[in-house]
Amino acid sequence: MLEVKSGFVEYLSQFGETEKRSMFGGTGFFVSGAMFALVKEDRIYLRGGNDLTQNLIDKECKKFVHVKKSSTAIVNYYDITDLYEKEDQGLDVMVKKSVENSVAEKEYRDSKLNKRLRDLPNLRLTIERMLKKAGVEDVDTFFSMSPEELFRKVQQAHGYDVDVKLLWMFAGAQNGTHWTLLSEETKQQLLRAI
Repeated sequence: MLEVKSGFVEYLSQFGETEKRSMFGGTGFFVSGAMFALVKEDRIYLRGGNDLTQNLIDKECKKFVHVKKSSTAIVNYYDITDLYEKEDQGLDVMVKKSVENSVAEKEYRDSKLNKRLRDLPNLRLTIERMLKKAGVEDVDTFFSMSPEELFRKVQQAHGYDVDVKLLWMFAGAQNGTHWTLLSEETKQQLLRAI
């Protein structure tokens, strides 16, 4: 990174503790696991979002284009190098807004509000359909019931010859782990409860 860019790293410290990772052939800057800025070659890019995107466009910031071997990806990052070098009065507010937007979007993406049943560990489309047929329509309902209740509902809807591994899959999904990692003791407790 050029001298100006190392000053940018220092500048970013006022917005919270940042992590750096290699991204898009440059360096991505993250707060709470959410990327909000990018430095590539001699340019600085800020992530847009909501009304911030229009603000960046109004300030004539050009959109970042990532050229891959066989395609081009246009992402929601805007070149703020000139604003940074000229110490634009509104830059602090824009960076703060970018951090807030990025963190909020990551939290939403990671939350169960954004998940489908098939997105949970151990579950897939087939199991999602089985659950829906049994009356378990969404992730909130799934988490509101015990694995044993879920298994009994699926049995009632699909017959009592449903594989017992499904019980363990439900328990693992609720714990955020693969069902094979459940202890033998846990598996036996679940079996006794159905």
